[in-house]
Amino acid sequence: MANENILKKVGFASFIMMASIFASRVIGIFREMAIANIGGINAGVDAYQIAFIIPEILNHIVASGFLSITFIPIFAHYLSSNREDEGYRVFSIVMNVFGLLLLGFIAVTMVWANDFVHIFAPGIHDPGTFALAVKMTRIIIPAQFFFFTGGLLMAVQFANEKFFIPALAPLIYNLSIILGGLILGPFIGMEGFAWGVLAGSFLGNFAIQLIGIRKLNARYYPIINFTHPDLIKYIKLTLPLMLGLTMTFSTEILLKFFGSYLDEGGIAAMNYALRIMYILVGLFGQAIGIASYPFMAKLAQKGDFFELNRLLNKTLQFIFLVIPFSVLFMVLSREIVTILFQRGQFDVNATLVTAGILPFFMAGAFAFASMNIISRGFYALQNTVFPTIFTTLCVGISLPVIFFFMKTMGARGVALGLSLSIIIQAIILFECWNKKSLNMEKNKVYFFFFKILSISLVIGTILFFTASALRTFIDQAGTLGALTISSLVGIQFCIIFFLAGYLLKIQEILMLYKNIYRKIRNLFKL
Repeated sequence: MANENILKKVGFASFIMMASIFASRVIGIFREMAIANIGGINAGVDAYQIAFIIPEILNHIVASGFLSITFIPIFAHYLSSNREDEGYRVFSIVMNVFGLLLLGFIAVTMVWANDFVHIFAPGIHDPGTFALAVKMTRIIIPAQFFFFTGGLLMAVQFANEKFFIPALAPLIYNLSIILGGLILGPFIGMEGFAWGVLAGSFLGNFAIQLIGIRKLNARYYPIINFTHPDLIKYIKLTLPLMLGLTMTFSTEILLKFFGSYLDEGGIAAMNYALRIMYILVGLFGQAIGIASYPFMAKLAQKGDFFELNRLLNKTLQFIFLVIPFSVLFMVLSREIVTILFQRGQFDVNATLVTAGILPFFMAGAFAFASMNIISRGFYALQNTVFPTIFTTLCVGISLPVIFFFMKTMGARGVALGLSLSIIIQAIILFECWNKKSLNMEKNKVYFFFFKILSISLVIGTILFFTASALRTFIDQAGTLGALTISSLVGIQFCIIFFLAGYLLKIQEILMLYKNIYRKIRNLFKL
């Protein structure tokens, strides 16, 4: 009964995080639409994307992206043992020590921003693009302090099984970027979006999170203790993540590194395609991963590997539902890009370039989503060393693969190389997990994967011929035509996908439709 309650809590938390991330992805698409409208796929957008390289690396080094993963198990231990006050002392020590470290890094990168941009985007030779990238880098870098402190504040709320206020962070962040671009863009161009990044990080990731922890009666102590056992434990858990690479993190860096050698607009076009792919990854991977992790950590502390594997396996099976949706996005790649971005400076040529890249990213969507869960299995066991070493080696091995495809296929090759790398990485890491946890039901996961893949290929073939037929008498180059084709093909997809779930008795598909129906019915009741 207790385990069923855990699954129900995971489901409720997943719904909150899924709603948040869905809304965030939607707003994120509006953000990219605003960027596309103002900048298209020109050098200014390339410079804006390059400006994120140093801040993202800085964020990675101080491990603010891993705060929930490494800090939650430590803090949850104090909550479960009724030593909440000591937990907040550890929270304060971690914030103070790493906050001071981060401020030092921010100062260094602000001073030597020119050199760092040259190292990580060596292919940029246009002086104007380079200067703009450096300028926007300096605007965005301070935002990392708010991401770090906000990450700790959100980790405390996650450990207390509070998800609502942390769920608002990405929404406020993306809205601020949009407003920054729309208000300041007409005067200072892409710089306006950079200032929006700084404002959004403060408001969404820091200021509103202070409200969240005050509701928990959280306490902060202005103390520094370099010898505290849990600070040392935190460093040991986090250091491998700081020094190592993950494919998700490196995707952003490698896209811009290799993209700097492509023609103007290559980075921008790949980024637009990547953001579309991340919509599905966020819905089917990130939301569930964030929501399930606190419960995985508790099961790991109890040593209940049976329930831990059960939770991980069931979650992976649900995540694999991203595959048919990925196929749908592949079939409608041009229509989707037209609807989302084709306006203002984003012309038909930009649509064709971006739509040509999108299918190669969509091929790896299920692996990007799966990695959010598989890696968290290791992190729940407080094993950060093995997955970090493994993923870092995978990233290193993938470099010549991505380079080869880049030289032969351009931007499409970069997308294909990144997708192949994450697919191979996800499969091998899952096998490593199975061996470590003695996952006796792994074959069910593989069987479900191949079943969904087969269904998706059949559905994709049907949709391809339908879309091709519609394009013969509907103009797909315009927004109205693209909407019409997408709507008709989308309706056909929903019907066929439901029938496949019903006839083959695939509970995950039926559950998805049931939940959607329930949400729509409740919405109309309101």
